[in-house]
Amino acid sequence: MQKKFIVIAILLLCLGGASAFAQESIESLGFSLDVVWLFLGAILVFIMQAGFALVETGLTRAKNAGNITMKNVMDFCFGAIVYWMIGWGFMYGKDALGGLIGTDQFFNGPMELTIDSGNFYKSWFFQVVFAATAATIVSGAMAERTQFKSYLIYTCFISALIYPISGHWVWGGGWLAERGFHDFAGSTVVHSVGGWAALMGALVLGPRIGKYVKNADGKVSIKAFPGHNIPYAALGVLLLFFGWFGFNGASTGIATVGEGGIWSGLAIARVSVTTCLAAAAGAIGSLIFSWLWFKKPDVSMTLNGLLAGLVGITAPCAVVSPGAAVAIGLIAGVLVVLSVEFIDKVLKVDDPVGAVSVHGVCGVFGTLAVGIWGNVDGAAVGLLHGGGFTQIGIQLTGIVAVGAWALITSLILFLAIKAIFGLRVSPKDELMGLDLSEHKSEAYTGFQIFSNM
Repeated sequence: MQKKFIVIAILLLCLGGASAFAQESIESLGFSLDVVWLFLGAILVFIMQAGFALVETGLTRAKNAGNITMKNVMDFCFGAIVYWMIGWGFMYGKDALGGLIGTDQFFNGPMELTIDSGNFYKSWFFQVVFAATAATIVSGAMAERTQFKSYLIYTCFISALIYPISGHWVWGGGWLAERGFHDFAGSTVVHSVGGWAALMGALVLGPRIGKYVKNADGKVSIKAFPGHNIPYAALGVLLLFFGWFGFNGASTGIATVGEGGIWSGLAIARVSVTTCLAAAAGAIGSLIFSWLWFKKPDVSMTLNGLLAGLVGITAPCAVVSPGAAVAIGLIAGVLVVLSVEFIDKVLKVDDPVGAVSVHGVCGVFGTLAVGIWGNVDGAAVGLLHGGGFTQIGIQLTGIVAVGAWALITSLILFLAIKAIFGLRVSPKDELMGLDLSEHKSEAYTGFQIFSNM
């Protein structure tokens, strides 16, 4: 009888050990899935760099194609280094000054391969591609007349200071996060910051030669500079659309189910559905509206409409229904057409690719959309779901604060670069094209390039 009890005790101990081992294995597998998902999401977002390069190249003139390609390659390369050195620490370091800035984790990267170091590396890799997106948005608005060296100086500052500090307010546990500001994947944190910096860059630079010409009667005629390769632009937009599923979908942070809610693997499918629908609706809204306005279905406006829908859904993608996503996309698609026309013909700000409208204006709208349609899982309850104007007020606070920060700091930065290093190329170099004047090479060697100024 005693031997029987001993055997039973041994079996129970073995089963208990197996259970503990199984639990540990499940937790390890869950962590591995989270790492892989965030890594794949980061790769998708990285592909967006190629999308931006193609969009900007296609919507501008052939004589500047190489220069634009170089800017989209090098703003990531410089940005990654300075984000590792400084930017990450300002964004995710220990909170200081009442939620205004992070103060440690500079030059960070633990050597030991532990769960903690794994968490750091997967998070850093995902965040650095977001920082690169904010920086590269500005390239299109400053296209065809910016000195290459000055652009590189700018991209270091936005990746090291401008983007990370305002990012800390929202995603680093700063003062806006404490007030309940909701920006799931970056309509404000990424896109509006890039959009407002683009506006300041275009203003300080001034328009391209021949864009706005005062006639003898005192009226200003506006000359269009058509893009040289619309298929490039379309391919770029589709690559951006593809990458956006990582941009929004992987912002859940994890792939495992956990306790559910918007910050778990359960939200990935819903986020992907709302992202898809808003993008499609944005393209349709822009297509129909531009068709009615210009009497023809405008290709570049439709492409920008798709991007407008994506930017608009980026903040609310996890807290709105599919129907709301369609409404957000349609409105963003119309809004981008109105904004491009207003900025070009009323404000007379030369933005060759519509970056300010797509990312700045539609980023603001997408952030406000949280306060209007938000309600999934009870998160960020919007006006249409009985939440009143509370969430709209919180969203407006974040929009104004981050917008003011981006506008003021980027204006100071561009004015300083202009005064110290020079910002714009000479008229001769601009007319020649930046491929030859800045890089002594051509994107299309052996082809006859006809310039329309």
